[in-house]
Formats: sequence, structure tokens, C-alpha cells
Amino acid sequence: MKKQAMNRDWIATARTLSEALPYLQRYDGAVVVIKFGGHAMGDDAAMETFARDVVLMQQVGVNPVIVHGGGPMINEMLAKLDIRSDFVDGKRVTDADTMKVVEMVLSGFVNKRIVQAINAQGGRAVGLSGKDAGLITCEAADPALGLVGTPDEINPAILHTLFADDLIPVIAPLGAGRKGQTFNINGDTAAGAIAAALTADRLLLLTDVDGVRGIDGEVVTELTADQIREMTKNGTIAGGMIPKTETALAAIEGGVRAVVILDGRAPNATLLELYTEHGAGSLIRAG
Repeated sequence: MKKQAMNRDWIATARTLSEALPYLQRYDGAVVVIKFGGHAMGDDAAMETFARDVVLMQQVGVNPVIVHGGGPMINEMLAKLDIRSDFVDGKRVTDADTMKVVEMVLSGFVNKRIVQAINAQGGRAVGLSGKDAGLITCEAADPALGLVGTPDEINPAILHTLFADDLIPVIAPLGAGRKGQTFNINGDTAAGAIAAALTADRLLLLTDVDGVRGIDGEVVTELTADQIREMTKNGTIAGGMIPKTETALAAIEGGVRAVVILDGRAPNATLLELYTEHGAGSLIRAG
């Protein structure tokens, strides 16, 4: 019985690989930007699985770009250093002392942890931030929030250079101001701006929910930009999903072919989305 069960598993695996062929061909040479965040980023097993999936994607012809967050790690370090945070309308004010911690955690600990995980799986990842090579130039998002920035200009030349050398960019969401400031950028916002500048085929927003839910509470697997706007207007999309869908709409308007909001905690979520018929999460297209 064990032998037969294993054979059935092998047959199912072979069928899955065979059915993936059209999708492998579809994404050959494509740029896929992945915003990596949520609880998966703090789990060693989930990090290892994610890294393996990213390496596999590159091996079959995709140019992956990873943009990460790190809010929980920043909060933890601020608490350890006894740096008090002020808030305006529920948003943290990033002063100079806080910014030092943000840059240390994002560009140092978090970024290099992801780079190391990808390299351990046989990939060749390079860590950088939006400050490197003029990748992201920022304006202040709101003077009341201090050093919180909004991308104003993206120069993706360094990313194309890395693609040419079969390197995987891992980007911390920091940017430079025109007067030499360092700005902290929302990770989703940074990923959307980079995806638009690269005219990416896909922007994958990994989060802790399994997609956009309709009025019946079920995940909607495919939506247009117009449907997203209507669902936001009538309150179906609310709370923390609003900034995700706003990022999706801005990326699509900027030239990204489609955006997918999906659960990063699900094993192999990115591979399921790209290389299977049913995909994963909620896919948002223009229209």
C-alpha cells in the first residue's frame, strides 16, 4: 500500500509539473516584484520556503525583485532602546532618532536575513535600499509625520544591471530626499512604485490575509480596477485592505500588468499563483 501511495503521489507531481508548462513559458523573461511581509517574514520555515520559491522562479526564467517590510522588528528594537514614538492619526512620527533605528533594522538585520536565506537555497541575492544608486528619490509624505516618504522618482537602472548578471535584488524600503534626508517608505508603496518603474508583469503583495473578500465574505479571485473602486466606495473593502488595493491601483495605472494580493503564510503561495491554473489570492487587472 505504501508503494502504491508513493506512486500516486509521483504521478500527481508529474501531472502538476506538466500542467505548469504554459505558465513557465508565459513568465519566461518576465519581471515579478514581490512585497514580502507579514508573519511569514518572522518564521524561519516560511522564510526558507519563500527563498526556495524565489530561486526556483529565477531558474525558470523570471526576474524576481523582492521588496520587504519590517514593522514588527522596528517596533521591537525601538522598545529595547527605549525610544518613545509619537503618533498622528494612528501613524508613527519618524524623527531623526527613530530613523536611525529604522535604517539599521531594515537595511541591516531584515534585508540581510532575506539575502542570506535566498543564497542558502543556491540563489545569488544582493541587498540594497532605495538610497543605493539613486533607486528611490522621495518627497515627505506628510510634514507632521517627519521622515516618512513617498516615492517621487524611481531609477531602476541598477536593477536591470543586476538582472543581467543573474542577481536577485532584495530592497529595503528606504529612499533619499533631494536635500540628503533618509526617508522611511511604506513597503507596499515602495514595491508598487518599483513595479511600475520596471513595467513589471506581476506585483505580488504577500500579506496575512488570503485576498480581497466580497460582500459575502468569500475571497474574490479576479477583479478589475473599477470593481476595486466600487467595493471601496460601498465599504466592502475597508480597514487595512484599503492601502493594499490603493497600491494595486497605482501600480496598474503605472503600467504593471496585474497585481495579486495573497496570503504569504500559505506554503508556496507565489508558485501557486504564477504556475497553476487556479492561482492564489485576488488578482487585480486594469478595467
